[in-house]
Amino acid sequence: MTIRALVFDVFGTLVDWRSGVAREAARLLAPVAPSLDAGAFADAWRARYDPSMETVRSGARPYVDLDTLQAESLPDVLAQFGIAGVPETVQRELVQAWHRLEAWPEVPDALRRLREKHLLAPNSNGPVRLMADLARRNGLIFDAVLGAGYSRDYKPKPALYRDAVAAFGFAPAETMMVAAHSNDLAAAARHGLSTAHIARPHEHGPAGGETAPTVPVTHAARDLADLADQLGC
Repeated sequence: MTIRALVFDVFGTLVDWRSGVAREAARLLAPVAPSLDAGAFADAWRARYDPSMETVRSGARPYVDLDTLQAESLPDVLAQFGIAGVPETVQRELVQAWHRLEAWPEVPDALRRLREKHLLAPNSNGPVRLMADLARRNGLIFDAVLGAGYSRDYKPKPALYRDAVAAFGFAPAETMMVAAHSNDLAAAARHGLSTAHIARPHEHGPAGGETAPTVPVTHAARDLADLADQLGC
């Protein structure tokens, strides 16, 4: 079946979250933690990402956006690293680090190629404003912004995949979920979407990242440019 729309995971797939968060943490926390292991700080903050979303996925609380969840988890991360005395203004600015991430090098041009034949949208756990900020910062052009802010829930809940299909009005198999994470692709496939895995071996820095999918996928690509090649763009 012809692929007509591509929907993308963003953190790790389109943008390098670890380097960006580490860079901003080192800059903003330098006055109180000049010897901070900024990469480890980014990893520790990311480790709280899924548990915080689970409070919404489980129904324990109403939907709140990812910025709110990141702001709530930040004090525990600071305490883990023995960092005290961080003004609230600096903490708010640090949450905005997630809005200032850099795309992986091939992504802007590959998206332009893919958009020649397909409708494109992020299908991310990030809120609409965060997606807009990342798009503007990196020159990423989308046809819509889908994901948590649109569906009011977090992956891998069914709404995010079903809403992504319904938004463009194509058949599920004509809509392809693109991600660097096999669990995201497995969830999408359960709802009939086509799937594409993007290898991001450096997503977690020294801890690596997925070099190949661990589940069956429609396409497996070295990077987003390779996917564009495979789709004839």
